[in-house]
Amino acid sequence: MVQILIIDDDPAIQLLLKRTLEKIGYAVTVASDGEEGLRQAQKVNPALIICDWVMPRMNGLEVCRQIKVTPELSATFFILLTSMGSVEDRVKGLDAGADDFLCKPIEMNELKARVRAGLRLHQLNRDLQVANSELQDKKRLLESELASAAEYVSSILPEPLTQPPVTIDARFIPSLQLGGDGYDYYWLDSEHLAIYLLDIAGHGLRAALPALSILDLLKSRRLPKINYYQPSDVLKGLNEAFQMTSRNDKYFTIWYGVYNKKKRQLVYSCAGHPPGVLLDHHTNTVKRLKTPGLPVGMFPDIDYHDATCEIPVASTLYIFSDGIYEINQPDGSIWGLDALIAALKDSHHQQTTNLDQILKAVQAANPKDVFDDDLSVLQINFS
Repeated sequence: MVQILIIDDDPAIQLLLKRTLEKIGYAVTVASDGEEGLRQAQKVNPALIICDWVMPRMNGLEVCRQIKVTPELSATFFILLTSMGSVEDRVKGLDAGADDFLCKPIEMNELKARVRAGLRLHQLNRDLQVANSELQDKKRLLESELASAAEYVSSILPEPLTQPPVTIDARFIPSLQLGGDGYDYYWLDSEHLAIYLLDIAGHGLRAALPALSILDLLKSRRLPKINYYQPSDVLKGLNEAFQMTSRNDKYFTIWYGVYNKKKRQLVYSCAGHPPGVLLDHHTNTVKRLKTPGLPVGMFPDIDYHDATCEIPVASTLYIFSDGIYEINQPDGSIWGLDALIAALKDSHHQQTTNLDQILKAVQAANPKDVFDDDLSVLQINFS
C-alpha cells in the first residue's frame, strides 16, 4: 500500500487529510512537527509527504531540504501546504526542493488530484532510479570484463628481449574502453627476427578478440602458403583471411618487419599503419619506415609492398599504434606524429632511452588522466 506522511501542527488538518486519503486507499502516517516528521519519514519511507509551511521549531522549508538531501528519501514527492500564495513564496519553496503546493483552505478534489499526480511522478522517478541503478551495474560489469580482457591481453604479450645484438622493450597501455592493439616479436630462425604491431579498428571486446586471434595465428604460423620472411606476403595472407565482411566489419592496420642480424638488414611492409621511426644515434638522423598499403580487411586482392632498410650500429627503431600520438588537445588540435618524433629524438639527446621516460613525455601531452585509445609501443635497440 502507498505510504503518505502528513506533517502539520494543526490536529484538525491532520484528521481531515488522514481520513480523506485513507478513504481512497492510502496508508497515512501523521506527525505534529518537523522533527517528528523527519523521524517518521525515515521510518515509513513515504512515497509522498504533505507538510505545512509554518510550524514551530522547524518549518516546512527546512523539512523539505532535509528530505531532499537524504538519499533514501530524495525521490519522495513533497507538497507544501501553505496559506502564502505570492510568487516569491513559491520560489522559496521550489528552491528548497518542493515539488508542488496546496493552498489553505484545502479543496478536497484538488487535494486528491495533486496526490494522484504526485504519486505518478514519484513512481516515474523511482523507475528512473531503478533503471539508472541497473545501468550502473551493467557499466561496472562491462568495465570489469574489459579490465579482465586487458589483463589477459597483457599476459600473452611477449617478455622483453634482453640479449644483444637486438634488445626489445615494449609497453601496452589499454584505454578505458580497451581497443584492439597487439604486438609480438620472435626469432624465425637463428638469424631472422620477426617484429610486428597491429591495431584493430574500434574498441571493446569486439576489437580485442580479433587481435588475440591474429596474434595466435601469426605466432603459430598457421596462415597457409605464406612466406613469413617476406612481410608483404604475410600482409596479403592476413588480408585474405580477415576480410571485414566476414569479421564483424573489423579491419586493422599492421606494421610487419623481418630483421636479418647477419646482414643488418630490415625488410618491412605496412598496411595503413603509422611508420616505424628509426633513430641513428651517430648521425642524429630519423628515417620513417613506411610502405603504401590499405588496412587489412578493407578490400580483397590488395597488393602490399616490401621495403628494405640498412640498420646502422647503435640505432633504435620505434613501432607504435596511433594512440601514442593522436592525442586531442584542449584547443581542438591533435598532438601529432611530428611532436612524438621530436620527443623521441629529445629523449635520446638527453640519453634517457627508457620507455617509461618517453611515455612520461607522451602523458604530459595528454590533458586527460587516461588515453582515449589503446597505446602500444616497441623500442628495438640494435647494438
